[in-house]
Amino acid sequence: MRRATLRAVGVLGAATLSLPFAAALTQPASAAHSAGHPSLSTTKHTIERLCSRPTRPGIMACFALRRVDSLHQHVGSLALPSGYGPADLQSAYKISTTGGAGATVAIVDAYDDPKAESDLASYRSTYGLPPCTTANGCFKKVNQSGQQGSYPPADTGWAGEISLDVDMVSAVCPNCKILLVEATSPTTANLGTAVNTAVSLGAKYVSNSYGGGESSSETSYDTSYYRHAGVAITASTGDNGYGVSYPASSPYVTAVGGTSLSRASSTRGWTESAWSGAGSGCSGYETKPSYQTNVATGCSRRAVADVSAVADPNTGVAVYQTYGGSGWAVYGGTSASAPIIAGVYALAGTPGASDNPASYPYAHPGNLFDVTTGSNGSCSTTVWCHAGTGWDGPTGLGTPNGTAAFTAGGGGGGCTGQRLGNPGFETGSAAPWTATSGVISANGSGQTSHSGSYFAWLDGYGSSHTDKVSQSVTIPAGCTASLSFYLKITTSESGSTAYDVLTVRAGTTAVATYSNANATGSYVLRTVNLSQFAGQTVSISFTGVEDGSLQTSFVLDDTALTLG
Repeated sequence: MRRATLRAVGVLGAATLSLPFAAALTQPASAAHSAGHPSLSTTKHTIERLCSRPTRPGIMACFALRRVDSLHQHVGSLALPSGYGPADLQSAYKISTTGGAGATVAIVDAYDDPKAESDLASYRSTYGLPPCTTANGCFKKVNQSGQQGSYPPADTGWAGEISLDVDMVSAVCPNCKILLVEATSPTTANLGTAVNTAVSLGAKYVSNSYGGGESSSETSYDTSYYRHAGVAITASTGDNGYGVSYPASSPYVTAVGGTSLSRASSTRGWTESAWSGAGSGCSGYETKPSYQTNVATGCSRRAVADVSAVADPNTGVAVYQTYGGSGWAVYGGTSASAPIIAGVYALAGTPGASDNPASYPYAHPGNLFDVTTGSNGSCSTTVWCHAGTGWDGPTGLGTPNGTAAFTAGGGGGGCTGQRLGNPGFETGSAAPWTATSGVISANGSGQTSHSGSYFAWLDGYGSSHTDKVSQSVTIPAGCTASLSFYLKITTSESGSTAYDVLTVRAGTTAVATYSNANATGSYVLRTVNLSQFAGQTVSISFTGVEDGSLQTSFVLDDTALTLG
């Protein structure tokens, strides 16, 4: 008889955060929120943190950094502010700003910035960007419950974070609408509630420039706050160097690391290296997402980061802030890179309704600038803290080279990419699959996954039984399509007679069948050509039918429907 399905996942120790700047930090002069900011010194500029570090679990800090030596800059009649502006970012990352019309990028932060809209107006007018105001419907500010006009207490530190975030979205996607959602306080619950509110108000792109230490509670936070199919959610990896922070470690967000960005005489015109402050590493709690299973991360669980953008305040961006600031200043931190990447996602187009957009860059890493130099500290596994060819911790797969790596299918929705949602069942639930009760199973339930921690287990009861798992998918006209999956068949039957049968269908057409006679005892990669269904939306289904005696288990994992 088949054993009851268990969904408990082993919990491992959290990664220890390395704090390379700690020696230069001082405590805030004031205990009121984040007022009185600790400072740190670098070899080039004096930098201050806008938010003090969390003092207990469940509290988040913003990751914005500001150059103290640039606080009192003013814009002359001809000169632009110090720091990179929209044209610089568009040039460095080869992005066109003609897209994004109608798209809403949400910014989630704690506390209120009473000058958010007026400061944003100054930034946009300085750089010749179209106005983005409440009056013209481009800008909207709400509290974590979605209400306008009833905001949390104002805070100068988080106000700087807000200014940085809205300015970076404006720089990358000037045609995007901006939704600012202000959480009551920087607790995981309040910030997570603000994320849910942003999604409920229609945002398909949500930027989170904050984080805290990992904890055993984070997998439940994933489910409550950060798992939103069809929504691109970005999260900063942190400014303390090597070490993992949450929510960047969630498999449902795009973890955004940081680089130092400089002009160069190369064809690109720019060069990047890993920024020493960017967070990175191997999560202590999150299971490996299916999109990382074919990447050499050196980590058996979720690895951070996924992608990156400029974050070094020494090569930082221009920001305008008056509540807690003196106007123009140069900012940095992975608080800059997260909203930049959110803006790039918005330019790339609407994510697939059932997709986890964090997987998109992994489908086409060739559409990113690979960052191969620099380090953010010392670590036991070199790739977690040293940049190199391919994936690395501080910079992930690299930085944007246009928008293709951030698009559904990795190429404008054309004949590229993988189209199944939750392909390795790693959410721990079926969606967007539809499945018979008990089919989605975890390691420890009597069978094991091909990779990760979850799989689909059909039949195995030794009695008359039918299990099914299915998902609807669109195959664009003119494309070739290949369905692949890993299948393990174990059985108590004997001989070559097919007593228990698994049928794979595209719509009503059976495209493959397997039975107890095909028992392998281990996973085998199976591939089926589905090109005949191009131009159609079909249900991909796996149906296992077991007869009245002797069990056969059909165990399915790591599915993919790949276009070409």
